[in-house]
Amino acid sequence: MYLLGYDIGTSSIKATLMDSQTQQVKASATCPEKEMEIIAEKSGWAEQHPETWWKNVKAATAEILATGDIDPADIAAIGITYQMHGLVCIDKDKNVLRPSIIWCDSRAVEYGKKAAEEIGPEKCLRQLLNYPGNFTATKLKWVKENEPDIYVKIDKIMLPGDYIAMKMTDRIVTTVSGLSEGIFWDFKNSRVADIVLDNLGISGDLLADALDTFSDQGELTKAAAAELGLKAGTKIAYRAGDQPNNAFSLNVLNPGEIAATAGTSGVVYGIGDKPNYDPKSRVNTFVHVNNTADNHRYGVLLCLNGTGILNSWLKHNIAKAGEDYPQMNEQAATVPVGSDGLVILPFGNGAERTLENNDIGASIHNMNFNTHTNAHLLRAAQEGIVFALNYGLDIMRDMGIEIKTVRAGSANMFLSPLFASAFATVTGAGVELYNTDGSQGAARGAGVGAGVYKDFAEAFTGLKKTKTIEPDTALQGQYAEAYRNWHNVLEKQLSDL
Repeated sequence: MYLLGYDIGTSSIKATLMDSQTQQVKASATCPEKEMEIIAEKSGWAEQHPETWWKNVKAATAEILATGDIDPADIAAIGITYQMHGLVCIDKDKNVLRPSIIWCDSRAVEYGKKAAEEIGPEKCLRQLLNYPGNFTATKLKWVKENEPDIYVKIDKIMLPGDYIAMKMTDRIVTTVSGLSEGIFWDFKNSRVADIVLDNLGISGDLLADALDTFSDQGELTKAAAAELGLKAGTKIAYRAGDQPNNAFSLNVLNPGEIAATAGTSGVVYGIGDKPNYDPKSRVNTFVHVNNTADNHRYGVLLCLNGTGILNSWLKHNIAKAGEDYPQMNEQAATVPVGSDGLVILPFGNGAERTLENNDIGASIHNMNFNTHTNAHLLRAAQEGIVFALNYGLDIMRDMGIEIKTVRAGSANMFLSPLFASAFATVTGAGVELYNTDGSQGAARGAGVGAGVYKDFAEAFTGLKKTKTIEPDTALQGQYAEAYRNWHNVLEKQLSDL
């Protein structure tokens, strides 16, 4: 018996077929080979076509079936994880009305600020644990105000994972965790947030009904099964946003446990059992995947938009022809801590929550044409990402969250020894790497939702720690000085706003 997990990412779609008994990966596929396009018609905008996600889900599935050599009838359940906060609008015939406004799009910032002022900052934090900010709700408000001809045709709005599930099952549903990530959830009253809907002038009828994260969320229709090459009737039994799912994939479910990822964006996600918030909403609190009425679980999320996308930009624009990330990492490691004074602020992927939704762009500082080389740029980029994450972690520390040990998948930027060591040394936290990723987490989640596993403990018997990175005490002083230098540059940039 097998479990199939899909990760609907910004750069690509990844699929993993997992043996439910051994919890070994039978086959995996990532499509397309080159990163999916982000459409940016104006500065600060970021969109993708939902049909592109579906096209690559089909391509990844075909590759899985070609290499896995299995009978699709042996797949017990499907799980879906997806890029958070996106807005997909469909009409009554389930046709997509416009490209999805994705997570790193900044156009709704001013709508979020206005809503927070009108609702009242204290009321927002007390009931929403967040300001409306630049999330799904205010993106929908932007459509209402700027594209009224499209808005009047909307029958339902969805998150990216809801759209993929709809394509599979022909059902339109979401989860409570998903509603919270769109800032549609009232934590105080455990219901859809009327204070947001009323302020934005949005009908609650546009929202999908919410199911449990682990549940029967529909079955593959005959049409979808034919497109995917799978068996009609296969259950979809789990869906979650990429960061709650990343935490789940690492068995981060209990208060005090911390997960991290460093893909297109960089995230640190800590679990608590009490509603907690930052007074400036610079980090955000959502419903975690295992939250129940009797055992509350909240995820406090620190997000840095410009992480792997910065490394990708360097690869495609700065690195020499034929160089890939391992070669870039090797070059970066030839430069000393602090990159000989070169500083990169990695904020070039939209408005940053930790900067109170300001979009200051990425920038390079203190460059010396007689000293600095490509290798310096590569190291300063990795250090800049680590420093920006630590800047956000200071906010979480002020909220009383202890950062002692961080779990991460052995993937993305944590594959760079320099990045992993710098992260541990600057934050003072040990980093544990595990043999998992988002699509594997989605497969395990499907196993829980479909009853293949009796509990979470059984679902994680195959999760193995592959490496532990402790802070390098010999370099802590040098990194502290480099961080102060970076922080001073950032503060000057912010003072000029």
